[in-house]
Amino acid sequence: MIKFHELKIGDYVQVNSNGQSWQGEVIDFNHDEKEIGVYNGVQKFFFKGEDLDPVPVNDESLLKMNFTRHPNEDGTVKYMKGAFRMKIPKAGDFSHFEIWYRDEKRHILHPIPMHELQNHYHAMTKVHLSAEAI
Repeated sequence: MIKFHELKIGDYVQVNSNGQSWQGEVIDFNHDEKEIGVYNGVQKFFFKGEDLDPVPVNDESLLKMNFTRHPNEDGTVKYMKGAFRMKIPKAGDFSHFEIWYRDEKRHILHPIPMHELQNHYHAMTKVHLSAEAI
């Protein structure tokens, strides 16, 4: 479940509805009904927060977002998209990590979902993080 107020236009979410599960992009909000409009690649559907789950930040999801992965000699792994960087302590360990863009650096001390990473990225770069290549 994702709370209505946590999401922004462009965030990626996992939809669970009528026994089906798929990822989509938040494209609209119905504030009166507290519903989130999610685009599935063909059309928009509205869902309540309880029908949505966060997309985990992991190797697969970062590569889908067109990050480039670079394993370092010390065992850490760096993910890059343009000038934005993310470094995890070891392959597959997203329990805590660093992100930075130019001279701004943030330490994330717990696992976060993709929509939170997208919000950090936007706050730091002023550009929305999407699956499009840079």
